Amino acid sequence: MPSSITWGLLLLAGLCCLVPGSLAAGLQSDGVQETDASKHGDQPASHRIAPNLADFAFSFYRQVAHQSNSSNIFFSPVSIATAFAMLSLGTKGETHTQILEGVGFNLTERAEADIHEGFRSLLHTLNQPDNQLQLTTGNGLFISEKAKLVDKFLEDVKKLYHSEAFSINFQDSEEAKKRINDYVEKGTQGKIVDLVTELDKSTVFALVNYIFFKGKWEKPFEVDQTTEEDFHVDAGTTVKVPMMVRLGMFDLHHCDTLSSQVLLMDYVGNATAFFILPDEGKLEHMENKLTKEALTKFLVKRHLRSATLHLPKLSISGTYDLQTVLGNLGITRVFSNGADLSGISEDIPLKLSKALHKAVLTIDEKGTEAAGATLGEAMPMSIPPEVEFNRPFVIIIYDRNTKGPLFVGKVVNPTQK
Repeated sequence: MPSSITWGLLLLAGLCCLVPGSLAAGLQSDGVQETDASKHGDQPASHRIAPNLADFAFSFYRQVAHQSNSSNIFFSPVSIATAFAMLSLGTKGETHTQILEGVGFNLTERAEADIHEGFRSLLHTLNQPDNQLQLTTGNGLFISEKAKLVDKFLEDVKKLYHSEAFSINFQDSEEAKKRINDYVEKGTQGKIVDLVTELDKSTVFALVNYIFFKGKWEKPFEVDQTTEEDFHVDAGTTVKVPMMVRLGMFDLHHCDTLSSQVLLMDYVGNATAFFILPDEGKLEHMENKLTKEALTKFLVKRHLRSATLHLPKLSISGTYDLQTVLGNLGITRVFSNGADLSGISEDIPLKLSKALHKAVLTIDEKGTEAAGATLGEAMPMSIPPEVEFNRPFVIIIYDRNTKGPLFVGKVVNPTQK
């Protein structure tokens, strides 16, 4: 133990995903993309870090899946990676290396400046305003009134990560907790409340990240077609769930590599949801084989086929102590007394005392009110197959504009909140 006091640092990744409403067509940021393209050919900076975010997403997923095969999973790899990349600006030595490598970056192959530029481009693009857009991310830095933080760190998190900074009195832990929770609740439009339940008075600053997404299906379901059906949680457990049903043309494939049915459903705008339904007994096989390469081919080669789709209407959430999960991915030093966060504060030794992440997912029938355009869908004369998502499946919400995974989850039991 060091002789001086080790102050607590609290990191919160708070976010929300609500999947019925509206994601606009205008996510794209022409200005940033042109600027990035002029420096590096035609590829925006956000695209260059997208493969790393995808690798991190699947690594994190497998860690969580191995901890429990009976719980729903839902998290935002973009939110977690953004928060820790931002934190890395104030770290040095092994602490610094572990964080960036732990969230998927090889520092011998990529300059650190390019990593942060990639996140800057990503956040700028995701936060482009539009009259239909409901995709926002935010970073808040709550700083103790008594702390003197390094100016360069404050400048960098503001410039690269668009972070807001707030002065706060952590000695009044109840008031500090309220201010942080109010910030997250407002940013997630009321979907995540009371994220912080305990707050140490010795905290020097709290780093808060959130992402909020609300998307509407390009081809919504009819509410009056939703019926109660069986969902088979496992061999011995069946629950009743409201099942949305629609006969139509779907981007549906069987993937031999994953031993799964893969369904792609577009939102209005630049997001696509992957629904991956493993063949009977093939869930673990699919989880082990799930990679960005396995999914990329479906985005490149899309085709429609007729089917009657059964998809559960649900609301699930995931809450994670990131110290445990990220520790298994090699990020350990930042949580220890050997942490080097001297780029944040030179006069107070810091470590990361707590890292929380919460995500919420809602799926329902909703689309635009002007849904009549979907009614004229041409159907083949043959009887279409029934595709029933009535056993555990994986969902990935992908942003086509930044080419990155916004959210990843597994629905084990749709009735489990």
